[in-house]
Amino acid sequence: QVQLVESGGGLVQPGGSLRVSCAASGFSLNSYAIGWFRQAPGKEREGVSCISGSDDSTYYLDSVKGRFTIARDNAKNTVYLRMNRLTPEDTAVYYCAARWAGTCHRTNYNYWGQGTQVTVSS
Repeated sequence: QVQLVESGGGLVQPGGSLRVSCAASGFSLNSYAIGWFRQAPGKEREGVSCISGSDDSTYYLDSVKGRFTIARDNAKNTVYLRMNRLTPEDTAVYYCAARWAGTCHRTNYNYWGQGTQVTVSS
């Protein structure tokens, strides 16, 4: 069964850090593009970051550049999103998604996880 499971979310103070994980089962994600998305209450889902499956090129939303880092660990079949200097505006449910074509895309992904809540608050 193909599955993506996010973990690592939680409550963190402004300025703090979290690392969220996206673990795949039922397929090997090393050739897939993996995207991280987030959706805050009352807002549309937005793409946060992506790592391509072809050459591990990385892409970031402008507001997270320099603070977030995406990386894959093929041995663990997992992709991580390290988030530093978090602000309340980063509060959202974070989702990962896999795209077999290997190239990052704004919305078109084959598999989606259920999401993990990240709350930034004092």
